[in-house]
Amino acid sequence: MDLKLITTFVPIVLMFGLMYLLLILPEKKRTKKYNEMMSSLKVNDEVLTRGGIMGRIVTCEETYFVIETSTARTKLKISKNGIASKINKDVE
Repeated sequence: MDLKLITTFVPIVLMFGLMYLLLILPEKKRTKKYNEMMSSLKVNDEVLTRGGIMGRIVTCEETYFVIETSTARTKLKISKNGIASKINKDVE
């Protein structure tokens, strides 16, 4: 009776462990990296919004950024959640 119980639950436990390793840990790493990037953003950083708009940060507030998007100095007020990534400019 005990052997049947063990052989029933061991595959289920292994499946949950594998799911944790393949799905949950990588997502935690991505979230941590994104939060570090968001906290390091400052004025004059180039960013890409989730909508695909590229711009330079003009103003940093607690819940939003104001970005300048073109040579015509078009300014957009973007929620902090709307920033997808920081664009790195490598100077060579």
